[in-house]
Amino acid sequence: MESHDKYFETNKQTWNAKVKVHAKSNMYNLEAFKQGQSSLMSYELQALGDVKNKSLLHLQCHFGQDTLSWSRMGARCTGVDLSDEGIKLAQTLNAELNLDANFVCCNVLDTSKYIKDTFDIVFTSYGVIGWLPDLKPWGKMIADRLKQGGTFFMAEFHPIVWMFDYLGDKPVMKYGYMQDEVIYEEYEGTYANQDSKVVSKEYGWNHGLSEVINALTEAGLHIEYLKEHDESPYDVLPNLIKTDSGMFVTEDKLYPLIFTLKATKF
Repeated sequence: MESHDKYFETNKQTWNAKVKVHAKSNMYNLEAFKQGQSSLMSYELQALGDVKNKSLLHLQCHFGQDTLSWSRMGARCTGVDLSDEGIKLAQTLNAELNLDANFVCCNVLDTSKYIKDTFDIVFTSYGVIGWLPDLKPWGKMIADRLKQGGTFFMAEFHPIVWMFDYLGDKPVMKYGYMQDEVIYEEYEGTYANQDSKVVSKEYGWNHGLSEVINALTEAGLHIEYLKEHDESPYDVLPNLIKTDSGMFVTEDKLYPLIFTLKATKF
């Protein structure tokens, strides 16, 4: 694990720098959020339904908008993130909005060292598992933190999306669908503000769908469904086209952009 520490530390510094940029970005639209707009997307809202009075653990929560959106819907929420700047802003927003969410700063793989409670729901979404070198400890942690009968739900960018290098003028297929080697990228700007002067230095790993499913089933979860979608709620890739429903698609729709997965702990 020692070799991964350097990667995690670099990623943490990058995400700390991103927090300030993202808090001012149109994509995160913090003012509208403070006025009551939910940051949650249709995939997770439809999948989890009424969360009132349910306990919910949000993994890799960034600066907590989704966590606080669930909290506004009546869930008892705890958010976890690697970035201490993200957690600080989440705690500030929680206090400002008079909500009762808790936030913990730690590597998501270490969640069970810091949080001993079990939850009705564990939730994670959009750009999360690519920061993890191995999904088996991730799957075990999710199972450990779920109550019997509890639900795990994730919405995530499809592994095919991560096979491309987007840093040039045109995306080029460069990375393996199932690639064990770490992928390093360095570029100016962030997905929420491409004109930002922040230099993103990022280490990531590609995980195929079988790896995701096996990590969860080996930990004892029952997969209710895996769905693939050719629409993304976020305009995070070059040259996507906005649909009438507000989603984003590639021009040719040759491959899925998102997958959603729901699982239960029996």
